Amino acid sequence: MTDPQRPGNADSGAAPDLWGQAAAPKPAAAVPPPTQGWEREVLEKLVFATLSEQRAARRWRIFWRLLWLALAGAIAWGVANYEGASVSSTPHTAVVDIKGEIASGAEASAELIVAAMRSAFEDSGSQAVVLLINSPGGSPVQAGMINDEITRLRAKYDKPVYAVVEESCASAAYYIAAAADEIYVDKASIVGSIGVLMDGFGFTGTMEKLGVERRLLTAGANKGFLDPFSPMSEKQRTYAQTMLEQIHQQFIEVVKKGRGERLKVGEDTFSGLFWTGQQAIDLGLADHLGSLDYVAREVVKAEDVIDYTRRDNVAERLVKRFGAAIGGGAVQTLQHSGLQLR
Repeated sequence: MTDPQRPGNADSGAAPDLWGQAAAPKPAAAVPPPTQGWEREVLEKLVFATLSEQRAARRWRIFWRLLWLALAGAIAWGVANYEGASVSSTPHTAVVDIKGEIASGAEASAELIVAAMRSAFEDSGSQAVVLLINSPGGSPVQAGMINDEITRLRAKYDKPVYAVVEESCASAAYYIAAAADEIYVDKASIVGSIGVLMDGFGFTGTMEKLGVERRLLTAGANKGFLDPFSPMSEKQRTYAQTMLEQIHQQFIEVVKKGRGERLKVGEDTFSGLFWTGQQAIDLGLADHLGSLDYVAREVVKAEDVIDYTRRDNVAERLVKRFGAAIGGGAVQTLQHSGLQLR
């Protein structure tokens, strides 16, 4: 029979055996499960980083937009002030700069110079137009366009045109100056160089020595005319020389027409030589010694000088840089050869 007083008997109502429980091995402490919030923490960091990047990108977009807006405003302000300064109802001497190479796309291009001259002639306050020249020459086409426009505007508005030479007025620059009523120079200015040239290089002998073969395919016997890597035939040389002589004769006629009886034609007048300002006066290529201030004060009798020169602004320069040019064959070669009045 089971003893009802025996400790541990489940059926008995006696108290549990505390000594037995104390002697029994304790169960291992429960290890807390790993935290479940690390995914959320990582996601929060990623979200905050993304938001920071978006805010930074938005700030940069706003910055660049404001910068371009400020640039556009500055350009508009400059153009408005420039145009406003170019018009005056009070008597003044109008000035148009012709500086550097005379060429399409340059500051001394027919496009810019003609536009400036028109503004100067149209202004009711301008008493005369002065072409302030410091140029070694350039394109005969650009010079011819400017020369023709000077003649037309002078007749239309009945205003005198004076050319004032600084350091140099040679070749195409003199082509332009010849249309003026009078030419003023410094005694040390360089004036003249009434001639035309076409320069380039020939590499045929060098290529043969290096063993380089030129492979040029053309449709047309003269499509490769003046190609520096191909030999020039005598026929082509004669053709080029004839073209130069024709342009030179056009230059001579313009000078004779512009200078009239003042010109003292000698053996070297149209040979391409150039002279000092004092020599040019002696030869009838120029009229007097004088600067811009002298002409405005003593000749025009309007000391107030206003500059009408047109120059490309920043936006126009950027547009031109992205422009496209089409050329090839003889035309491209002529451009690289540099057909100029020199």
